Amino acid sequence: MIKKIPDAVVIVFSILVIMTILTWIVPAGSFDRIEKFGRKDIVVAGSYHSVEQSPQSAWDLLRAPFKGFIDAGKIIAFVLLVGGAFALVMATGAIDAALMRLISLTRSRRKSRSLMLILLMLLFSMCGFTFGMSEESLVFVLFTIPMARTMGYDVITGVAIPFVTSGVGGAAAAYNPFSVGVALEISGLPFPTGELERFIIWGILTAVTITFILMYARRVEKNPQKSLLAGLPELTHLSSVKEVPFTKQRMLVIIIFLATLAIIPFGASLWDWDIIEVGAAFLGMGLVSTLLMRTPANTLVKHFTDGATGMLTAAIVICLSRSVLVVARDGQIIDTILFHLSSGISALPKEISVNVMFIVQGLINFFIPSGSGQAAITMPVMAPLADLIGLTRESAVLAFQLAAGFFDLIIPTSGVTMGVLAIAGIPFNLWLKWIWKLMLLWVIIAMVFLAVMV
Repeated sequence: MIKKIPDAVVIVFSILVIMTILTWIVPAGSFDRIEKFGRKDIVVAGSYHSVEQSPQSAWDLLRAPFKGFIDAGKIIAFVLLVGGAFALVMATGAIDAALMRLISLTRSRRKSRSLMLILLMLLFSMCGFTFGMSEESLVFVLFTIPMARTMGYDVITGVAIPFVTSGVGGAAAAYNPFSVGVALEISGLPFPTGELERFIIWGILTAVTITFILMYARRVEKNPQKSLLAGLPELTHLSSVKEVPFTKQRMLVIIIFLATLAIIPFGASLWDWDIIEVGAAFLGMGLVSTLLMRTPANTLVKHFTDGATGMLTAAIVICLSRSVLVVARDGQIIDTILFHLSSGISALPKEISVNVMFIVQGLINFFIPSGSGQAAITMPVMAPLADLIGLTRESAVLAFQLAAGFFDLIIPTSGVTMGVLAIAGIPFNLWLKWIWKLMLLWVIIAMVFLAVMV
């Protein structure tokens, strides 16, 4: 008998209530901030001071989701509009036709199927390593979930292929101009730097991650009851791949689809694309695809609105996740938590202190799931702290990015994480049950690597 599992919306709203209560308990405090490196939220190290308590009332709690919606407006717009755009592409049948062709080619060849999954996961991990792919996972799960289900795997496998691998790639990223670039700049280090060390840890983490996902996928393929979702009702609108003919028009749609995927890394790395530009590329892809298939205007609108509607729960979860951070920020308890977490590191040996720094950054990630935002708030504190305790600033940056990359995959305040789980219909507690062993492996590898570095 499977117990009723709380919905993601219920979980995040419960955390919002708890955070509101904490604003009455945790002392309010603040660091001074200056404008530097094009950002206005750079913390001044050693400037922490107490401020007047700002407890959040029940009225503030009710207002928080509206503020969260405004704060996360870009991500929510991305989810809804790109969900609609992707529905346009799916309606052409091109993705189904291409995936069925690939699946049929590998159906009788286990090695070929495994090779295809490995190459896909390597590609997504490399996207994380280079330009820090994150929000894009919300799009890619829309086709990896049906693909995985058609191949005999489960929804968790479909989510893990793009989401977990790009996340672990981002944790070791060398060229991500957002989180890593900001962290290095604040620390006074050139960007990029330490590529060799990052490439080594990326290779180790990616190999472990791919092996873990493949082992789980094969267990589910052999016995579907081994899936952690076995016996649960379907909570996703994403069905298996349909059998449709692979026509010339659909081949052109696939070429446009692949060209769009290929241009995104260049846009992020060379042209400073944000999720607005990435979303615009996907929207253009959807519109051009339907024009190629000569889809009537009314049908186009219906497919688009159906696709956007299917992403509505994910958008609500993202909104509530951000509202938790809004309450903590308005209650002025984030800097207090940062100050007390970082103040106990200086008396420890270097090999231990760098790992405590790693854990502290992981805890802070709960309150600041944005990579660049966390870098702006923590690195002005952590970089000088590294100097004081005999660590290199590069090791402080690496501790930050590994922690931010790992823990962002499991925290309920991450809009991307909760959005992906909402799209996939994976209960949060089952996601933790699946990923905790992999997370433990990552943490052990990271802590050994950081200790060796210093």
